[in-house]
Amino acid sequence: MDIVKIANDWAKAEILSNQFFVLFGILFLVTSLGFWQFGRTEVAKAFFYPFLITGILLLILGFGLWFSAKSNMNQFESSYLKDATAFVQSEIERTERTISSYQKVALKVFPLFIVAAGLIIVLTDKPLWRAISIATIAMFLVIILIDSNALARMEHYHKQLTSFQNQ
Repeated sequence: MDIVKIANDWAKAEILSNQFFVLFGILFLVTSLGFWQFGRTEVAKAFFYPFLITGILLLILGFGLWFSAKSNMNQFESSYLKDATAFVQSEIERTERTISSYQKVALKVFPLFIVAAGLIIVLTDKPLWRAISIATIAMFLVIILIDSNALARMEHYHKQLTSFQNQ
């Protein structure tokens, strides 16, 4: 049952981490409302929709991941009691897939989006395109920051699973 506690601790940390997506989503929405309410220049007004959309996307991401982690947490004990070996093996496989996707997407693809958005800022003089690029950069930086911590937690959880399996 020690492995269930480890799995639940990992899921609780994920739930906490996902709340940061929600927090940043709310901050982006508040910022968007600030640009809408107080923006007097064309540049300031251009930030309303990009920050609004970014905030909504971060909220969707945060709540989606939160519900997923909560669902996993509720199923750990019953899956373990049903078949402990199969539970550990399925968790090892899931963590390997997740680590691989973090390393590919969050640490390689997202930085490419940031570079592309940075180029758009440099190459265009339209306020809306610059605002979209800045919001995109900010969103991907938030995602990379949170996902890099999630990756470290997932790698630690994976090591605990493999050491438990080797016992």
